[in-house]
Amino acid sequence: MHIHILGICGTFMGGIAHIARTLGHEVTGSDQNVYPPMSEQLEQQGIALMQGYKPEHLDPVPDLVLVGNTISRGNAALEYVLNRQIPYTSGPEWLYKAALHNKHVLAVSGTHGKTTATSILSWILEYAGLNPGFLIGGVAENFGISARYTDSEYFVIEADEYDTAFCDKRSKFVHYHPKTLIINNLEFDHADIFHDIAAIRREFHHLLRILPEQARVIYPENEPEIENVLEMGCWTPTVSFGEVSANWSIVSADVDYRHFKVEHDGERLGEVNWSLIGEHNANNALAAIIAAEHVGVSVDKACKSLSEFKSVKRRLECIFDSNNTRIYDDFAHHPTAIAKTLEALRQHAGDARIIAVMEPRSNTMRMGFHAETLAASFDKADQIFLFQADNVDWDIAKHMHELGDRCMVFTDIETMVNLIAEQHQQGDQIVIMSNGAFAGIHKKLIDKLS
Repeated sequence: MHIHILGICGTFMGGIAHIARTLGHEVTGSDQNVYPPMSEQLEQQGIALMQGYKPEHLDPVPDLVLVGNTISRGNAALEYVLNRQIPYTSGPEWLYKAALHNKHVLAVSGTHGKTTATSILSWILEYAGLNPGFLIGGVAENFGISARYTDSEYFVIEADEYDTAFCDKRSKFVHYHPKTLIINNLEFDHADIFHDIAAIRREFHHLLRILPEQARVIYPENEPEIENVLEMGCWTPTVSFGEVSANWSIVSADVDYRHFKVEHDGERLGEVNWSLIGEHNANNALAAIIAAEHVGVSVDKACKSLSEFKSVKRRLECIFDSNNTRIYDDFAHHPTAIAKTLEALRQHAGDARIIAVMEPRSNTMRMGFHAETLAASFDKADQIFLFQADNVDWDIAKHMHELGDRCMVFTDIETMVNLIAEQHQQGDQIVIMSNGAFAGIHKKLIDKLS
């Protein structure tokens, strides 16, 4: 079958392309922005890529078109598909019918930490010899790829609450029908598609409604919004983690959580020594350990596997290290995620100066929905440099008064880079936070400091 993918260079749809190619389909695709590294990964798999969304890209007519959720009505290629009545569907719906319907799906959902927890869980199953398939919203360094399909009965997937496609406004995760579900946290995000937290809560409720009673739901204790979802109805056994009173907990942790022990109902079952830092990452690991235990992986083996876990690209990834000065690349784009990232780095870095460099880039951030809470998320940073892009709809500086002289807002990347380099001190820990390319600031700053 010839499958053409609209929006192929996104991490999710690129992963779908890889899986479709593994299943033996001829795959082509088009995207507004075709560039490395995703373009190179796809081309290496024999997938032809086309720049832009032109009707001629669909000639010869494919057997099926998969439509990414960034594609909306008015898109020339989509209008051609509809006018010519070319068969089409969404990526999530195709994935379930073509690849997941006969698998034990382990899904990782929540506002933050999905990519890291999905990568950890995939690695635990791999270390245990289960050879899982997976689809992750980032490049897992243990695998060097974001997606693969295997003959294993297990498939691990990052379960996003974002909408499915122009023709299906339900959250992606309702298509996956997991038998093991992690709900890591639940906060308001994606203001471009959700009006309020109640709308997001409803999507999680829809997911719980279709879980079989033999499934398992894994969630952190004392998360009010998750508890609200569970109270709306849950017909599946649940397992809690995080607090000492929960079924599973972390004990005897180092200050930066690079070492901790795992306890289940008061019994210590494993010990973790790994390279990641922060309580939030330890909890990501704990959730993954519990999920792996659900499919038969011992806690001891899961804990041992983490000593070889290599993290995920762009999740507090150290991209420069010279004379104790480090630059980190981090994906954090929600106030809670920013705060947890900086707290983890403070625990790890001790008294070293932490410099936070951030652009409010997500749709929710640009629309100003987190304007009132963003400043507080930088509590652990010594200096904060923020970028006011043209498409940000609110005045960042007006909402940063409580940070005083610690915070500066810029409208020019070069000016910001020059000032950071000018004020740099040996031993600084610089964290660049963005869910995009940030106008190449990473390389610019490395070049300056080098």
